[in-house]
Amino acid sequence: MDTATRIARTIAEEIAATPAQVTAAVGLLDEGATVPFVARYRKEVTGGLDDTQLRKLAERLEYLREREARRAAIVASITEQGKMTDELALALARAETKAELEDLYLPYKPKRRTKAMIARENGLGPLVEAIFADRKAAPEKLAEGYLSEAVATVKEALTGAREIVAEGLVENAALLGSLRDFLAREAVITAKLVEGQAEKGAKFSDYFDHRERWADVPSHRALAMLRGSNEGVLTLDIGPDEDGVARAEAMVAAALDAKTQAPGDVWLRGVAGWTWRVKLSLSMMLDLLSDMRGRAQDEAIKVFSRNLKDLLLAAPAGAKTTLGLDPGIRTGCKVAVVDATGKLLATETVYPFPPKSDLRGTQAALIRLITAHKVDLIAIGNGTASRESERLVAETLKLLPASVKPPTKVVVSEAGASVYSASELAAKEFPDLDVSLRGAVSIARRLQDPLAELVKIEPKSIGVGQYQHDVDQSKLGRALEGVVEDAVNAVGVDLNTASAPLLAHISGLGPGLAEAIVAHRDANGAFKSRKELLKVSRLGPRAFEQCAGFLRITEGTEPLDASSVHPEAYDVARAIVKACGRDIRALMGDSAALAKLRPQEFVTEKFGLPTVRDILAELEKPGRDPRPSFVTATFAEGVEDIKDLKPGMQLEGTVTNVAAFGAFVDIGVHQDGLVHISQLADRFVKDPHEVVKAGDVVKVRVTEVDVARKRIALTMRKDGGTSAREDRAARGPEPQKGPKGRQPMSAGPKTSQATGGFGAALLDAMKKR
Repeated sequence: MDTATRIARTIAEEIAATPAQVTAAVGLLDEGATVPFVARYRKEVTGGLDDTQLRKLAERLEYLREREARRAAIVASITEQGKMTDELALALARAETKAELEDLYLPYKPKRRTKAMIARENGLGPLVEAIFADRKAAPEKLAEGYLSEAVATVKEALTGAREIVAEGLVENAALLGSLRDFLAREAVITAKLVEGQAEKGAKFSDYFDHRERWADVPSHRALAMLRGSNEGVLTLDIGPDEDGVARAEAMVAAALDAKTQAPGDVWLRGVAGWTWRVKLSLSMMLDLLSDMRGRAQDEAIKVFSRNLKDLLLAAPAGAKTTLGLDPGIRTGCKVAVVDATGKLLATETVYPFPPKSDLRGTQAALIRLITAHKVDLIAIGNGTASRESERLVAETLKLLPASVKPPTKVVVSEAGASVYSASELAAKEFPDLDVSLRGAVSIARRLQDPLAELVKIEPKSIGVGQYQHDVDQSKLGRALEGVVEDAVNAVGVDLNTASAPLLAHISGLGPGLAEAIVAHRDANGAFKSRKELLKVSRLGPRAFEQCAGFLRITEGTEPLDASSVHPEAYDVARAIVKACGRDIRALMGDSAALAKLRPQEFVTEKFGLPTVRDILAELEKPGRDPRPSFVTATFAEGVEDIKDLKPGMQLEGTVTNVAAFGAFVDIGVHQDGLVHISQLADRFVKDPHEVVKAGDVVKVRVTEVDVARKRIALTMRKDGGTSAREDRAARGPEPQKGPKGRQPMSAGPKTSQATGGFGAALLDAMKKR
């Protein structure tokens, strides 16, 4: 079986597809096609693989190609050494993971001079052979025959023999595989408080004396314990219990076939126990720690990706004049007004709170801005003083003249706004505007269109992750960039209004071509058709093929340019229009007329049924936005601080973050409450995303308030729910989010190593690796 076939079969099993589908998709991706393009416009080629399957395919393709390259390198190395056998070649060919390959390669891997090598050089190899050959003879007696100038005593001889036997054990691929499987079933992770660190590590108090099966540790608990260890608060041990240790040593002894009470077998069992304790246990524990970290990181990245997708695809308020208000106390509240297209109209800084307490001046300024610019929406950042600012705005709206329609006020997440404000992009967009006022602009725009504004911020800075700073940042970055790309292309963008940062995420473009498109638009005016894209500098046919279907032109010369129908399929669309005997503009949106058509009649040699059905759906609702309708939560009056909360209160809030253990909800008190997974519904919930997503408006009831630890427990159950105390054992110390969506546990310097015990040894060894 060749490498490509092996990879295609492996991925096909994992994504529930056929090898032929995988091979076709790999071919397209290797040619430079993007996931959104393949998912939307190459359904006939891939058999309808969706973007989720294609993302998984692309991720696994990279790993499997690396695995196959490593397999080839190992085979070449062993062959060059003249040590390849048919049995070994078969074992290497059957290895499914990189770990299995490395286990098989261990005996042949070039290594530094070891104690076992030195023992062999000193003539102790034959002693080992003698011990194995005559188990009834006492090893001490046999060792006497191998003394020399280099090996002066029987003890030295047996120590050298032990090193040789041990090296064979630690390079035994079958034994290593069996031990890994055993530990994956039996290992237990134990967390203990480092003496004297209780006050410093109060946030890790649930893990001061914690123990659970390694295989059952959920992502958030694993990452919490790893962080506690990294901060020097906890020590971690991973391994079997006492009975498990004995069984592990027995497995090692079994590899030596040391079963009797003969002197040789007794000595070999002692070597097996020593090898487990001194060599194998540490390396196995490091593997378990690494596996737990990797497993937890993968799950955390999935959680972050799903939350980011929900946030990016949140309902836009639409093209309405919006006033953005970035709350502040000492430094004042920053105010910015943008028009329906997001263009900045006016800015102001007001000081309604102490020390200036200029309430009247603030209200006068807000009334002036609302009246002068006919403001439809007011976006209030959810940071410090947001509830006070919301109350201020509510009171100000009552003072508006009767002739002025009061705008709708909405509390908006300002996570990442400060990052955008200080970015090079913001400086280029608003070179003469104070950094703090740029944040108000961002808050206003993200209410109008969350997707268009949030793409300007590095995804990791948006703050909807779970222990996001503890995961592989490169892997996280790639995953989140994929989410942004899928979201932008799922919605599509207006070619004549989209910013360069938004265009940069369109399939086939990137920052360079996005800037070129904007420059061409500025120099030549609005694009009248998609075909004019080919006039953009450096935008060739290949890039046009990738991007055209995701770019919209309203009121252009070609009606289909306002839809997601790809230019390559316009002839199919026109055939459909001709069959209806209607003008294309009249037909678009006429579902009754389109429903009478049989899609099969429009299938061509190039475009199959999936594409025809997509075209019919698009003609029925041209340029449709897949995002939901805009709704907002109404915060309860008089509930502005965590101290105002009482158990039993019924409140409304907005889901800000969804983690593996539940959902965080903003109820307007500067501290998000947690709806534990067990409290999300009156039924068993395996995944919180089954019930809620970021941006949802939900009704909750307060079940417990811990002011000291800034924890709010909420329930969405209708059967009464349970106390948070009843769920805490299962929950662990999940990170409560701060006022601006930040996670306090992510902040602060990390110590260079854990302190004390076997956990410290584990982490130190990991770093040395």
